[in-house]
Amino acid sequence: MSSAAAAPTPMPASFLGSAANPSSSPFTETGFASTGFLIMSSALVFIMTPGVGLLYSGLSRSKNALTIIMLSYLSYAIVAIQWVIFGFSLAFSETGGLFIGDFNYAGLSNIGANAMLNTASTIPSIVFSLYQLQFATVTVAIIFGAVTERVRLLPAMVFIFVWTTLIYDPVAYWTWGSRGWLRNLSCLNTIVVSSDLSNIPCGIGSIDFAGGGPVHQASGFAGLAYSLVLGKRRSNGQDLHKPHNLTNVFLGTALLWFGWFGFNGGSAVAATPRAGMAAFVTTIAACAGGLSWVLIDAIRTKKVSGVGFCSGVLAGLVGITPASGYVAPWAAIVIGAVTAAACNASCLLKEVMGVDDSLDAWALHGVGGFVGNFLAGVFAQKWIAQLDGTSIPGGAIDGNPMQIGYQLAGAVAISAYSFVGSYIILAIMNKIPGLHLRVSPEDEIKGGDLGEMGEVAYELVETSLPDMKHSAKESGLTLA
Repeated sequence: MSSAAAAPTPMPASFLGSAANPSSSPFTETGFASTGFLIMSSALVFIMTPGVGLLYSGLSRSKNALTIIMLSYLSYAIVAIQWVIFGFSLAFSETGGLFIGDFNYAGLSNIGANAMLNTASTIPSIVFSLYQLQFATVTVAIIFGAVTERVRLLPAMVFIFVWTTLIYDPVAYWTWGSRGWLRNLSCLNTIVVSSDLSNIPCGIGSIDFAGGGPVHQASGFAGLAYSLVLGKRRSNGQDLHKPHNLTNVFLGTALLWFGWFGFNGGSAVAATPRAGMAAFVTTIAACAGGLSWVLIDAIRTKKVSGVGFCSGVLAGLVGITPASGYVAPWAAIVIGAVTAAACNASCLLKEVMGVDDSLDAWALHGVGGFVGNFLAGVFAQKWIAQLDGTSIPGGAIDGNPMQIGYQLAGAVAISAYSFVGSYIILAIMNKIPGLHLRVSPEDEIKGGDLGEMGEVAYELVETSLPDMKHSAKESGLTLA
């Protein structure tokens, strides 16, 4: 899914058996290695959605721990159905216009063993669709970190379907579609709606290897809109908004870090050295981000925060995402550290703004994706892209400062479109009877788990030492 400047050079064909690969546009690869690699990468990215749920659950109060996990699973289930019906077609059709795809792949028709020649020529299209599904699902799950502890589930389910259709699918198409306008910023006048797959634009424009714009900026700025529409969480001054389970925070971070190897590495859409480089710079940026955040917090608070480290790791991962298939390891250190510093500052800025971005969905993903897209324009290098035969003009350090302009244009467009579009969707929904977005004051006080689900993550048992001694005596035990 790399938005390369030109269509990637196909890998040498060594397996084109007509029985196993029957198509007028057969995929080209060596021994199905890339097909297996993308299926494995799909599984890695899948685990990121429950990982988001665990992370958010740990950061929430215990009475809302289950609701946010449920929202992550609901996001996956709803988006998966939408993806089959028409989502994949809108996001990746190769015969659409400059703004959105058409319905050529609706119901996953024309998807199977055939390759998508201008999008993913090295694997069967059904595998590419499976892989891209994971991106769409985790994107929506990220949004709810901005509004945890006060969001109703049923309206959220409607929002998931509508938002994916009207916001995510178009933005994904702009960025990765062969005729998307951001991918072809330098040659917009050549984009025409055509069924002729050989009639494709130049492919020189904004670059985004794995989703800094469609995934992180789109979700982060949608979360900002959601938090503004819902308003702040209620507090009685005693029930503080503090994480209830730091173990889940670390576990959720670990699952996300683990899945990000498939998120960025798999975006090479082939088992190539470029995929290995993308995976390597991903983990380097995560390390740099974690250390950067910890050091900044330590200077300010004189403490080494576990939550701060996890936040920094995620910021580094977000920042490297758009640049991962374009930059060298040394640049990943810079990108991770700078993005983490920017996100750390954004967490302070949101307090000044009076915005209750509950778990920093905007501060980490919205801001981090924006910064990462900008830095991709600075540090992108031709030799990195050429690891799989792709040709790009490179970034500023390769003598192409215009790339920064393309990156900023894409980052601003995606941020504005997601924020404004999401705000309009939410404002309309909030006026529809039965679809009001916020839980009642009573349900907010007792917690979303009981109020929205009638279930709880933890069963708390009240007891006392005399009761424990009596029970122990009946069991023939002695307590000191």
